[in-house]
Amino acid sequence: MNTNNKKLGIIAGGGTLPQTLINHCLQNKRDFFVLAVENNADKAIFTPDIPHKWIRIGQAGTGFKLMHEQNVQEIVMIGTIRRPTLSDLVPDLRTTAFFAKIGLKSVGDDGILRALIKEIESENMRVVGIHEVMPDLLVKSGNLTKHKPDKQALADIKRGVEVARELGKLDVGQAVIVQQGLVLGVEGIEGTDKLIERCGTYQRKGVGGVLVKLRKPQQDMRIDLPTIGTRTIENLHSAGMRGIAIHAGNALIADEKNVIALADKYNMFICGIEPEGE
Repeated sequence: MNTNNKKLGIIAGGGTLPQTLINHCLQNKRDFFVLAVENNADKAIFTPDIPHKWIRIGQAGTGFKLMHEQNVQEIVMIGTIRRPTLSDLVPDLRTTAFFAKIGLKSVGDDGILRALIKEIESENMRVVGIHEVMPDLLVKSGNLTKHKPDKQALADIKRGVEVARELGKLDVGQAVIVQQGLVLGVEGIEGTDKLIERCGTYQRKGVGGVLVKLRKPQQDMRIDLPTIGTRTIENLHSAGMRGIAIHAGNALIADEKNVIALADKYNMFICGIEPEGE
C-alpha cells in the first residue's frame, strides 16, 4: 500500500521502465498522471484506463499546464529519449524562453537536464528519481548471473572503468566497450545500442568484449541513470560480446528477472561494480 499521498507526474520516454513505474503506481494505489513523449514512449502502454496525454519534446508550456491541471506534486522523468527531429523541436513560447535562458549551445545533455529540473521545481513541483519511488530497481553489488567474469574480463572491466570515468567527466557518455585490453569504442550521441553494434564489427579473434556502464561523476541521480534491459543483452549476444559491468547503486536494470535469465541463457555475465575511490 502506498504511503506517499502526493500525486506523481511521469514524463515517459521509451523502453520498459515507464510501464514498470505505472504498474507500481497501480499496484500501490498511488495517484499518477503521465505525459507521454511523442516518437519515444511506447503507444501500447497507454490504454484508455491510464491517465495520460501525449506531448512533443518542444511543448514544455503545455506540459506544465497539464501537470498543474492534474494537481501533480512530484515528477519522475523516466525512459529513453531519442535525438529529436526538427518537427519534434518546434518550441512553444515557454520552451523558447527556457532555451534562451540556459544558452543551449553552452551546455551538454546533463546541463540541459539539470536546468530542466530547476525549471520544473520553479513551478512548485518536486522532481524525484525513480529510485526514490522504486528503490529495488537500482543495480545490486556483485555478480548477478550464473556466469562470472574471468581474469581477462576483470582486466577489461578495470580498463573500462578508467575510460568511462574520464568520458563521464566530459559529459559525453556513460558506456565503454573493451576487448582484451583494447578500447573498441566509447558512447557518444548514438547511445549504447548503436555503440554495441558499431563495436561488434571491430572485435578481434578470441574472447569477446565487455560493456562497462557508469553514472557520470557529476550526474544527478534523478535523471538519465545508466540503464540496461533485455535489448542490451540481445545486442551484446549478437555482437559476440561476453558481459556487462554496471554501476552498483547508481544504475537501473529494466525487467531485471528477464534480463538475468537471458544473460544466463547466453552464458553472459552481469556484475554490479563499485569503482574504487567512490
